[in-house]
Amino acid sequence: MKKFDAMFHGGDVLTYKGLYDGEIIDFSSNINPLGPPEGLYRELMNNFSTLKSYPDIKYRELKKSIGEYLKCNSENVVLGNGAVEIINNFIQLFHRVVVFLPSFSEYEKRGNVLGKEVLKLHLNKEFRIDIQALNETLKKGDILVIGNPNNPTGLRLKKEEILGIYDIVVQKKAFLLLDEAFFEFSQEDYDSIELLKSWNFKRAAIIRAATKFFSLPGIRLGYACTSIDMSKEYKEIELPWSINSMADCAGRYIFKCRDFIEKSKVYINGERKFLLKELSKLDGIKAFYTESNYILIKLLNWNEDFVFCYFLKKGLLIRKCSSFEGLDKTYIRVAIKDRKSNMKLVDAFKELESV
Repeated sequence: MKKFDAMFHGGDVLTYKGLYDGEIIDFSSNINPLGPPEGLYRELMNNFSTLKSYPDIKYRELKKSIGEYLKCNSENVVLGNGAVEIINNFIQLFHRVVVFLPSFSEYEKRGNVLGKEVLKLHLNKEFRIDIQALNETLKKGDILVIGNPNNPTGLRLKKEEILGIYDIVVQKKAFLLLDEAFFEFSQEDYDSIELLKSWNFKRAAIIRAATKFFSLPGIRLGYACTSIDMSKEYKEIELPWSINSMADCAGRYIFKCRDFIEKSKVYINGERKFLLKELSKLDGIKAFYTESNYILIKLLNWNEDFVFCYFLKKGLLIRKCSSFEGLDKTYIRVAIKDRKSNMKLVDAFKELESV
C-alpha cells in the first residue's frame, strides 16, 4: 500500500492524478455539484475588459450586493480573498484564539502563524460545544472561532446554543467569529445574521463565502457581517484590492440568481437524505448525521490509508481525517455530490466490504 502524507485540505486532485487512469471524482472537496449559476461565464466574459483597471478599492457595488443578499447594511460588510483571509484578518485583532476541536485546521494555524496564543478545547462525545468549558475558559480580548456547520462533523449549532455562546462572549468582553462557509447547505430554521442583528453584531462577525455553495473555489471571494465599529478596525489591517475584478464581477451577479439558490438547496437536501440512507445500510462504517454537504464516516474495519488507496484505484478521492485533532485514522469525510457519483461511492463501499 502506497504511503501518502496527511491531508490538511481537500481538493488536491493534482497530487493523485497520475495514480488513476481516468478522471478522478473529487469527494475530498465540498463543492456544490450543480456548478456555478447559469450565465456567470457570459457575465465574466462581458466584463473581461475590467482587468485593465484596478477594482474599486472600496468595493461599493459588491458590498451593496452582498448586503442585500445577507440582509444587512453594506457598512456592516467586510471582504476577503476567500473566508480564510477574513479569519486571518480577524485573528490579527485579538490577543488569544479559542477553538473547539476537531475543526477546520486554519483556525489554529492562522493563530500560530500570527504569533497568538491558541487555546484548544474539545467538542464532547456528541461533537457539540462544551458550554461549561467555554464559560470557564473564555477571557477578555479572546476571539472564539466556531465553524457553523462544523468541518468535519457537519453539525450545526442550535439556535439556543448560538444565543448562549454569544451571551458568554459579551459577558467576557470577548469576540465571536462564526465561520458559516457552508451556511446555505443547511436547513433554514434560523439565520445567525438575523439573530445577531438585534445587537448590531456587537462583538461578533459571521462569515459566508462563494466557494462552496456557488461552486466558485477559484474565485476566492469571502464576505462577513460585523458591527460598523469592527468593520472600521478591520479596514485598517486589510490588504488593498484583495478582491480581484473577476471576483468583484461574480459577486455582483451570483446573489441575484434566486432560481439557482433554491434549486441547489433542494438538490443537496435530497442527495443528503439519499446518501445518508444508503451509507447507513453498510456494516463496515458509521455515517454520522450531517447538516451540510459532506459526511463524516467512522471506519469500523479499516484505517483511512487503506480505504483512501482502495477508493483512489477506483477513481474516487476521499478526505482522510487524522489531520483533524480529536479524530484518528479511522475517520474519513466524503462530499455529497450528484446522484451518479454518490452511487459510485456507495458501490465502492459495498465492494470494500467484500474484500
